Amino acid sequence: REGLSPLVYAMFLATLAASAPSMPALHEGAARAAPARPHPLPAGDWQTLTHDRLGFKIDYPANIFQPADGQQPDAGHILVSHDGRAKLLIAAFDNETQASLRDYRAHVLETSYAGADIDYAPVRQSWFVLSGTRNDTEFYERVSFTCSGQRITSWAMLYPHAQQDYYNPILEMIARSFRPSRMSDAGCRNANQV
Repeated sequence: REGLSPLVYAMFLATLAASAPSMPALHEGAARAAPARPHPLPAGDWQTLTHDRLGFKIDYPANIFQPADGQQPDAGHILVSHDGRAKLLIAAFDNETQASLRDYRAHVLETSYAGADIDYAPVRQSWFVLSGTRNDTEFYERVSFTCSGQRITSWAMLYPHAQQDYYNPILEMIARSFRPSRMSDAGCRNANQV
């Protein structure tokens, strides 16, 4: 939990850790009874999700994802597909313990993706991606360090492996739209006030 605010840690990483392993268990019987069909709706009604204080921006298809009930949008957002099998999560928070990008990446691997088959994992100076499969669930998470490492913005998408042909193009469009927390001086001055 090092480097994370308790609210964001509880909301974001717990959702990632709890959602991915439970998705196959919840839908295992249905998936075996009938092969997964491609999602019937084309991605459309693209909306932009922003957070004035935290400064991130991401686009998503509102006809596929809708806000989850009972969330605390002050820390981030959880969007869920209509069938509940795909999730889009985004959060931004202060790096309270000044964890390095590499240390935080190791933490995310250990707490959210232990035992996963990682197939894409670039690491750059201020961001990293972890993407792969665990328990028949595809995941993609991008983490960006901004404000000289004072703020962490993270977004992730989880969806059934059986529907990857449908969700992969949507993931690519979402990824292209993502902008992490503001990197301007004004945005960074607010980093300790989140």
